[in-house]
Amino acid sequence: MRKSHPLRRVVLATAATVSGIVLLLSLKPSSDPGAAQAAGAGAAAQEAAQGGSGAVVSGTMTGDAAQTQYGAVQVRITVVNNKITKAEAVQAPKGGTSDQKTALAVPKLNADVVAKQSPDIDTVSGATYTSDGYKKSLQSAIDKANASAGSGASQGSGSAQASGTFTGDAVQTQYGAVQVRITVAGGKITKAEAVQAPKGGTSDQKTELAVPKLNAAAVAAGSADIDTVSSATYTSDGYKKSLQSALDKAKATAGSSSGSGDAGASSGAAQAKTVTGSVAQTQYGAVQVRITVAGGKITKAEAVQAPKGGTSDQKTELAIPKLNAAAVAAGSADIDTVSSATFTSEGYKKSLQSALDQAGG
Repeated sequence: MRKSHPLRRVVLATAATVSGIVLLLSLKPSSDPGAAQAAGAGAAAQEAAQGGSGAVVSGTMTGDAAQTQYGAVQVRITVVNNKITKAEAVQAPKGGTSDQKTALAVPKLNADVVAKQSPDIDTVSGATYTSDGYKKSLQSAIDKANASAGSGASQGSGSAQASGTFTGDAVQTQYGAVQVRITVAGGKITKAEAVQAPKGGTSDQKTELAVPKLNAAAVAAGSADIDTVSSATYTSDGYKKSLQSALDKAKATAGSSSGSGDAGASSGAAQAKTVTGSVAQTQYGAVQVRITVAGGKITKAEAVQAPKGGTSDQKTELAIPKLNAAAVAAGSADIDTVSSATFTSEGYKKSLQSALDQAGG
């Protein structure tokens, strides 16, 4: 057999080395730290959804409506065994160019939530306001999932499983806002009422006709699966959405000892939890309150949104600290209005009551 020429052996060895390097480079992405981080995102989201308590959370949670420059954004998530299996926008900007931006952005945002299992999702280019509102509402939904952790409650979309009074999120319709409050006892809706409904012009007649029927239907059905009242379609749809939101909040407090005003928690439950109230719209801007509750008492209150710009800055700076202190002192939403900041005070109290409802009080 003829021996290989030494120069040929060198060439072959060099080629083999280059091939090996190319192969290693092609395999490198599989061990990239970013891939490992993505793989761990689900676990991080599970920890966030259960508040680190070790409780298994399942159910549907609707975040607070986040107001944007182009309209409200509100997100609902479905959680199964601490994993977000579905995300959807129940409200999003519409009309004009907003229709195209919503159609582009929302499906991407929904998919990103499920993929990343957290509120740390990317902003969709060309839909910055919608993306920011989506993320705020998503965080609110996750907060509600945290609030239900440890309650032993498995949530669904049917009747409420707690006792107390729960105010749903305000739902904007073509003719005005609709907001529903329900009273629950023994896992059943015993009373339903609209604390906001369209008014003015023909809306007065439609509201007078529709709301009593919707209230009665909610009590009879024990759920948001009720019929639309003919000739009051927008009001009916808004009512059902707000009713579902109230039911979600009732389920989030299942297993706790609930009242209708003060931030009461189940006896012996001293672990602090933070709850964010619904956004309350005022003449000068939105007000939204977040409270921390421990041992059945409000230990901290803060405004995460408040009117700003022009004279509103001074009024907010004056009123909010007083309202925060009053909420902690009173342990309820029955607090005094701050003089010269009436609209901000009223919005604060509405959002505070919503937070108390979620806390199980």
